[in-house]
Amino acid sequence: MRRLVSLAAVVLLATPAHAQGHLALTSPDVKSGATIPARHVLNAMGCGGQNVSPALRWSGAPAGTKSFAVTVYDPDAPTGSGWWHWVLYNIPANVTSLAAGATNVGTQGNTDFGTKGYGGPCPPPGDRPHRYVFTVYALKTDKIDVPANATAAMVGFNLHANQLAKATLTARYGR
Repeated sequence: MRRLVSLAAVVLLATPAHAQGHLALTSPDVKSGATIPARHVLNAMGCGGQNVSPALRWSGAPAGTKSFAVTVYDPDAPTGSGWWHWVLYNIPANVTSLAAGATNVGTQGNTDFGTKGYGGPCPPPGDRPHRYVFTVYALKTDKIDVPANATAAMVGFNLHANQLAKATLTARYGR
């Protein structure tokens, strides 16, 4: 048994990270576990942010990645089903970052605000700070084929069905 574990460790260490599909997501604007800056907070519904999507960077996509998708989800929203803040898909495989305020890459999907594009955090006043989960998906297809009015759940179903790897970054915001 010890010999088998040692052999597995050698194989794992000898395999390059990109071949293992160790996808990583970072942001110069939003730090994991930290409070989301006002620049990236919604400017509506009583929140006074600038509603600019944060810059994101990813690396380590597995072999066979044909496209990417990015989502932002609040599992703490008082809806019973969370809240989708951003659904961006059909990002070409050669793209490994998004600039702050990115709107011209991929397909902007519908959010739970009823619109396409980024919608920043704006939890109800008095709630404990909500978690905002930024996720990048490496996909085995170059295009998610859904109707233009597809819900975030429909896009999500297709993301999970075509996922090779995913990486997350979770930040918080409360008021």
